[in-house]
Formats: sequence, structure tokens, C-alpha cells
Amino acid sequence: MMKADRSQLLIIDVQERLIPAMQEPDAVAGACAFLGKVAGLCRVPTLVTEQYPKGLGHTVPSVLEACTKPTLVEKTVFSAPQERKVLDRLRRKRADQRREQIVLCGVEAHVCVLQSALDLVSSGFEVFVVADAVSSRHIGSRDVALSRLAHAGIVPVTSEMVAFEWVGDAKSKVFKPISALVRDR
Repeated sequence: MMKADRSQLLIIDVQERLIPAMQEPDAVAGACAFLGKVAGLCRVPTLVTEQYPKGLGHTVPSVLEACTKPTLVEKTVFSAPQERKVLDRLRRKRADQRREQIVLCGVEAHVCVLQSALDLVSSGFEVFVVADAVSSRHIGSRDVALSRLAHAGIVPVTSEMVAFEWVGDAKSKVFKPISALVRDR
């Protein structure tokens, strides 16, 4: 199971000129923003990547504003961990705080998300891909990516699974605010 004190959230390329081309763009951006809010409440570090922002724009404001103190990294490589700053930051959190679980969301599922997830597993992380928070231009591309990831041992989850596994207990001080976020979706 995902544990808040062992997790990091990685939001990949939910950008102004890229997200409108995705299937269900509002739902995906909304799920990523939801995860950013939950991560903040659960004190899960968040890293946000932007693929060539000069051409694709920056992270959509609703996602970036939902995150608490996110680390923002620009990249041109498709696999986020191939960008040295990303991998160094994730490894540092893993070494300093034992955060070996990566919860991954964003776009495109069959390109940057897929390649990032596979590289993260190769780098020794436990990876969870949030199925309702990833998308591609074509739904078939997303579905094949999720299938390939599952066959590679990468666990598919939903955003609400993430939220309630991170909370862990209805007695938690973050249970009520997170339950309210779930109700308001």
C-alpha cells in the first residue's frame, strides 16, 4: 500500500498547450490538482515537470496552485528521471526521508508517463500510476500504456485510492479535509 511518509508525488507535463489535446483534459487536470492538494495535506513532497515549456507552455495554473511548495523542473527528455535534476531530487528524498514510493500522474500516458515509470522502477523506486490522472491524445494509447505498465509490475491506482491510503485512518487529522475534497470533486 501507499504510505504518505514513504511517498513522493510526481506530476508530469500537465501544461497549457498540451493538456487541451488530451482525452478528458479537465478530468485529468482536476485529478492532478486533487492529488496536489492531498499531497499537501499529507505532507507528501511534490515534483512537477514541464516538457519544453517554451513551446508547450507552463503547468496549468489549477494544478500548480493546488500543490504545496512544489519543486518545478523543466525538461526536454521524455522520461522525467533522465533529467538529472528530477532523479537527484527523488533520490535525495528517498535517502533522507525513506520516500521510495512514487505516485505518478500527468501526460502523455504512453510517452512521458510510461517512460518515467519504467525508468523509476529501474532506479529502485516502487511506482504507482494514477489511472484517472493520466491521459493521451487517443484513449487507446492510454489504455495500452496502462496495460504495459501493469505487465511491468507497476501498480495502477486511482486518485481516491491514493488519498485514502495516504490518510490510512479515519481518526487522522487530515481525514475530514480530504473527505471534503473527495465530496467536492
